[in-house]
Amino acid sequence: MKIIDLTQTFTSDMPVYPGDPKATLEQIAFIEKDTFNDHKITTVMHVGTHMDAPLHMIANGKTIDQILPDRFIGKGVVIDVRGKDKIDATVLENTQIEEESIVLLYTGFGAKYRDNDYFKDDPELTEDFANKIVELKVKMVGMDMLGPDLDKPWITHKILLGSEILILENLTNLDQLLDVTNFEVVALPAKFKADAAPVRVIAKILD
Repeated sequence: MKIIDLTQTFTSDMPVYPGDPKATLEQIAFIEKDTFNDHKITTVMHVGTHMDAPLHMIANGKTIDQILPDRFIGKGVVIDVRGKDKIDATVLENTQIEEESIVLLYTGFGAKYRDNDYFKDDPELTEDFANKIVELKVKMVGMDMLGPDLDKPWITHKILLGSEILILENLTNLDQLLDVTNFEVVALPAKFKADAAPVRVIAKILD
């Protein structure tokens, strides 16, 4: 079985949403001095590859730890949306999307993750895209960019999370799935009682 890692590596030089505090990853213990190694992280939840839970945008919404684990695994579908400024419901046409699947959007922005261009001209998901995803009853939507919409009033975030459709942000390596017809996504977040959490995301090739 082939496994593709869809997760950006957590480091201190990761980009953060403009205005958010930088993440830090610091070694605080060393084998030579302390007999063991240890590291300390300081971060907000919306850094690196992470999962948004409903509470992120929905008052009284579920936290990550309240989401049942079966929501984190599902049949994967990848859609090539490179070059689109607005990702609307038309990109879902001619693609078979089963209920409880996980839809991944390949924008190409993952290749710019550690460049300043990562925050320039990001595409956005439209309301009709989000509404169609709700209608299709998928488990989650993932993307190799900053997020579904990039500023207030966060309409597509709210449509998706309001229907308990989880959101994966800042993925990578989606290009490796473009010619794959049968794969499963496993996205396991750290079990925080919070509105989001870092997540390790992999694709299991089933063919």
